[in-house]
Parts: sequence; structure tokens; C-alpha cells
Amino acid sequence: MAPAEPNHKPFEIQGESPVFAEEREGWKGYIEWERYPEKKKKAAEILARYDFPVPPEFQLEPLPKTNPILEGVRWKYYHYAMGTTLHNIPDISWQYVQKEKSKDMIHVLQFPYNGEPPRKRLTEITNNPDFFVRNHGGIPEIDPSKYFFEVEGLVNDPKKITLDLLKDESIFPRQSTVVTLQCSGTRRIEQITQYPGDGDELINAPWGEGAIGTARWTGVSLKKVIKYCGGLKDGGAHVEFFGADTYFKKGQVYNYAVSVPIRKVKINEVLLAWEMNGEPLPAIHGFPLRVVVMGYIGARSCKWLTRVNVIGTPSMAPVQMKEYLYYTPQMGKQNVTYSNGFSIQTMPVASAIMSPLNNDVIIHDGKISFTGWAYSGSGWPERVEVSNDGGGVWYEVPDEKLSKKYYHAWRTWSFECPVDAEGWLEFCVRCWDDALNTQPTYVRSAWNWDLHVTSSCHRIKLYSVNKSKPATAKRLKQFEERGLPFLPLTRPVPFDLETDEDYIKEMQKRDGRDPTE
Repeated sequence: MAPAEPNHKPFEIQGESPVFAEEREGWKGYIEWERYPEKKKKAAEILARYDFPVPPEFQLEPLPKTNPILEGVRWKYYHYAMGTTLHNIPDISWQYVQKEKSKDMIHVLQFPYNGEPPRKRLTEITNNPDFFVRNHGGIPEIDPSKYFFEVEGLVNDPKKITLDLLKDESIFPRQSTVVTLQCSGTRRIEQITQYPGDGDELINAPWGEGAIGTARWTGVSLKKVIKYCGGLKDGGAHVEFFGADTYFKKGQVYNYAVSVPIRKVKINEVLLAWEMNGEPLPAIHGFPLRVVVMGYIGARSCKWLTRVNVIGTPSMAPVQMKEYLYYTPQMGKQNVTYSNGFSIQTMPVASAIMSPLNNDVIIHDGKISFTGWAYSGSGWPERVEVSNDGGGVWYEVPDEKLSKKYYHAWRTWSFECPVDAEGWLEFCVRCWDDALNTQPTYVRSAWNWDLHVTSSCHRIKLYSVNKSKPATAKRLKQFEERGLPFLPLTRPVPFDLETDEDYIKEMQKRDGRDPTE
């Protein structure tokens, strides 16, 4: 378990432990809140009894050098306060992390679980154990034989649909599509490092470059499901999705809920998926059924789907209405409201360098090897460029070094970048999509109070050691002959930098240290 966050006391139940029954047989950890206003009111009254620990400071102070980096004590305590049904959800969720994710995942937040893979395993299709996870609550355990979801609202024939029915190809033709999902917090650490912003109640996790992944998702287009339910009634303009996980916001309790415009459904860009890369969905990714919304922020791809509700306006649920908002740089704690930021839906053009890592020391012979990804939510990457001088000169990544094009997925890339200079250098990458959209040059241009969508050119600093230069080759040979490591960079050279004779000879060439007259 992660180390305890500061400024908190061990959890103690206040008053009698509440009992909120599970809503459906075979659905462990699912409490239905939205249909029962009195239940929500009671939950809010219970939360009001507690003085929950404040979230830890992780922006103005260095991040803990632990894995998990942050624990999420406050969110755990919210679940404990709701009684026996949710009390064990944090532990159950962590067990699924250990069971389903790679052992070397970077656990950005333990609960609700946020994790990204190590940079070294970048592939065109992301392996399920390496796929990033951005959960907003705990992981419910659902018996697929007991599973169904409801379709209601502005449809002509509301229905309950079981998983077996959804998989009946005589009724619903299957769709299999390669889709990239990206958290809008990807690369947030760059904003945090330079210009801190909202920490958020849930914790705006300090994501790196790995909060993005690509899989082949198999399921049924939501368009076919709505047609099966008699089609839309007049006024049906948005589709709201509800998940089985419990969500908290400013003292209130909810089921996770988001929405997308009906136009995404009409063009077959909303999939109800039960399969990920040819395997049943892992529990941590929404088993037995989740939503996959192509091109939109990952938050819209609701997991553990319980209900599809066709409505006339965007959802008023907090994740849709009060979060994932993009503000101008002059908006902040002093003046921000829910209505003065616009809702983040389509992901902009973005890219990242996955190797080398920031602050690496690279010994090379005039070229440095880079790998990374490029993505556009509204199209596909057409060109990727790398700069070796911070953005003045750009080199195009050859097309043969880019992975296959997909309508709804990233392209991974590799490039041998020419580098002559030595010492600390700044490298960056940018992408152009098929509509000629590209990226802001600097983080400052992309900064916003909620720290979402770090779409600026990704920058890293490397220390260049060019062994094609005679003096550098000579120094490296001196280390090699003595059996000494060159790294770490900051460790002093353990032998004389030159002999006295060589020093005198060089000084004579340079006409000495000082003028002679």
C-alpha cells in the first residue's frame, strides 16, 4: 500500500454504520443512487458528519518517490463512510490492479486507481496489462450471467438488454475497431511543474506521457442498439451513460455519469464493447461491458455500463457539467465557475517522446534514437517532426518509421535525429494531422486552471555526449581504460583532466592565461 498521506487520522465510523443495499443480484459493489433521491440525501447527511483529510500537496512540493505516488486517502474514506457495501471496494480495486496490470506499472494514484505503463513498452497496439487506467471510483464485481443494461429516455421502445442478447449477431452486427483512448490529463506533470493549478477533490493526478493507449475493441455500435429500441423520439440530442461505480463531489454522492452528442452515435463512433484485444474486458477496464467513444476524452467512455439514457441536453451529472472543463489562462481559483469553461470532448492533436527520458545522458556518434506517439481525436496523424534545438529546426520522421494509419488511433514513431552539439540540449516533438492541425509550441500556451489537455509540443532535456568528436572520444577512452563508469554525469572525473605537460603546451598555443602587456 502507498504511504499514508499527511494530515489525516485513521478512519473512525461516525454514528451507526449505514447499510445501502446492492441494487442488483450478482453486482457486488453497485449501489444505485440516481433513481433514489432520499438515498442520496441520506448519504450526503452521513458525509457531513466527517472531517475528511485534505488532499495532499503535490504541486508546490516534490512528488513522493513512492509507487503508488499518491494514495487517495480521502476517496477511500468516502467509501468507508458509506458502510459495508462499499467499505472493501478500495482493497478489492487494488487487488485487481495487482492481478490485471503489469508489475512495473507507474501507480500515479492508488484509489481510485490511476496508472500508466513504463515508457519502454510503446507498441502500436497496447497490451491489456500495459493499458493505462483512469478510474473515478472503485471496481464493481459483476456476474456476466446476471448482467443487463437499460435503454431509456427519448427512445420509442425502452428496453433491458442482456449481454447474451447484445452478442446475438442475428440481431446486432458486431463491430471491431482500433481506437485510442486518452485521458485529458496526459502530460499534466508538465503544467504542474511550471504553473500549478487546481488540485481537485478527486486529485488531478500528476500524469506523465503514458495516460494513453490503443486497443482493438469489439462490440456493437450504439446506433444499432437505439434502432433496436425503436429509434429516437423528437428532441433526443444527447446520450447519457451511467456506470456502476460510486462518485463523490462536494459532499454529494452519485453514480458515474457522462454524455455525448447524438451525432457521435449516428456516425457509428460510439461502441458498446465487451472485448479488448481479442479478450474479455478486464474488470479494471469495465467488465462485462463498457462504452468506447472514438476521438473523445477517455472520461466519456463509461465503464461498467448500467444505463443508456437519451436526453435533450448534455448531462447535468458532475463529471459532465462540473469537470473536464477548459478555461482561459486568466481563470483560476479567484474567479472560475462551471459555466465559464467549455466542455472538453474531442481530443486535440498531441504527441510525446517516450524514449529517451528527460534528463538522460546520451552517448552517441552524431545521431540520437527517439521513439514516441502522435494522436489526433478529430483525424489521424499525417506528419511527425522532431527538433534538436527546442523548436527552431524541425526534422520530419520518415513515413516508414510511422506505424499504420487508423481513423481513430495514434501512430507510434521512431527517428534517428542528427545531433552535433554537446552538453544540455532541448528536444521536442510535434504532430500535424490530416486537417493541418498542430500543437502549441510551449506549455504556457496550453495552461489552464484544471490542468487538462497538455497539448503543447512535448519537450525533454538531454545531455549530449558526441563520441564522434576527437576530444570526447579521448575522454571516454580514458574512462574505459581505467575500468571506470562515465555515469552518473554529476560525479567528478576521478583522474587528472590533463597532464602538466599537456597543460603547458596548450597554454603556449593560447598565448597564456593573461595578456603580456
